[in-house]
Amino acid sequence: MSIIQTGKLNLSSENPVEKKGGQTHTFTRVDFPTPFPSGSDVIVQVTVQTFNGPETPGVRLHDVSETGFSIRMNELFGAGVTGDGTHVRETVGWTAYTV
Repeated sequence: MSIIQTGKLNLSSENPVEKKGGQTHTFTRVDFPTPFPSGSDVIVQVTVQTFNGPETPGVRLHDVSETGFSIRMNELFGAGVTGDGTHVRETVGWTAYTV
């Protein structure tokens, strides 16, 4: 049986693009309203719900666990796109569930 939780947050970035794995000091921690049972495999999916800035926002996740996850707005970078990493406040919706 799967357990599902949802939420949303307002997220912006005043920092350059994070280009190296493990650089998470600019991430925001999101705690689930109710922790999932210990040992659960938790999946988190996020979607930007608004269109407040002219650049394309990217969203990075890190450290998904039974208690929450870390998230960062990280403008798209690569394949001819050169976002600087800063981005205005957007509403991001999330869904977390167990598998």
